[in-house]
Amino acid sequence: MPRYLVQRLLQAVFVLWAAFTTSFVVLYLLPGDPVSIMASGGGDTNDVSPEQIAELKRTYGFDKPLIEQYGDRLWHALRGDFGISVQNGDPVTRLIADQLPATLQLTSAALLLATVLGAGVALAATYTRRRWLRQALLSLPALGVSAPTFWVGLILVQVVSFRWGLLPAIGNEGPQSLVLPAITLAIPTSAVIAQVFAKSLRTALAEPYVETALAKGASRRRVHFGHALRNASIPPLTVAGVLVGNLLAGSVIVETVFSRTGIGRITATAVTAQDIPVVQGLVVFGALAFVLANLAVDLVVPLLDPRVTGAAAPAVTR
Repeated sequence: MPRYLVQRLLQAVFVLWAAFTTSFVVLYLLPGDPVSIMASGGGDTNDVSPEQIAELKRTYGFDKPLIEQYGDRLWHALRGDFGISVQNGDPVTRLIADQLPATLQLTSAALLLATVLGAGVALAATYTRRRWLRQALLSLPALGVSAPTFWVGLILVQVVSFRWGLLPAIGNEGPQSLVLPAITLAIPTSAVIAQVFAKSLRTALAEPYVETALAKGASRRRVHFGHALRNASIPPLTVAGVLVGNLLAGSVIVETVFSRTGIGRITATAVTAQDIPVVQGLVVFGALAFVLANLAVDLVVPLLDPRVTGAAAPAVTR
């Protein structure tokens, strides 16, 4: 077990380093002068004087050799310092921290809703004996995956907010403003969980131990929810760690559609304005969230199946 944990921690450190290095290469080594791009905000660079560009280069350290820039930015990133925003001059770390609670609120609600919906559909589809109902339930995940997130959000706003007037269409005020964005973000995630969980449950129910349990008199409900459920929960749990990254990516669309503040909104704004320090800070933050979620999954999975740690079963001696 200690070796397993060390391997996972080293993998997490490598992923964070790779995310930082890749974002540095992509953002700072692309053709063109990054300072001129940032200064123009994507517009005409003729509006910026050479003196202003030189001052920006000195401020952001672009006048230093490339390897020195990389080492300096990596050292500051290790201390949580990703520089200052070109748009408003605020520290990138504080900018992300200010918007983080709203996004955490949205993604947590969406993940909880997606887990309940996905697990519910998978359990109902594999437990029912009615063939038409099983086929109908198993077709729902494909429908949820194929529906574009922005389209689902616009439909919910049009019907629930504008036509029925039940919930607010935009804003962050009150728990009621979280309902529609959370549903919009949860639908594709719940579809993936339902697909993986249903497949895993069908595989577990086909194992010989299920027939043995039924032959010994165990009820169908006990076998389904007591024996197969635990063995089938590892694949969807593993996928859920990956889906955290998808939720953060989906928050960009959802927060834009519902005009909510959060990480997604500042990501869209920073990309539009080519605010390179903010974009790099957001890339590393996304990688950190992905790493922490998967690290949590890696710690929980061995509790369900100790074999994943690689620990060999003790040999039987006679």
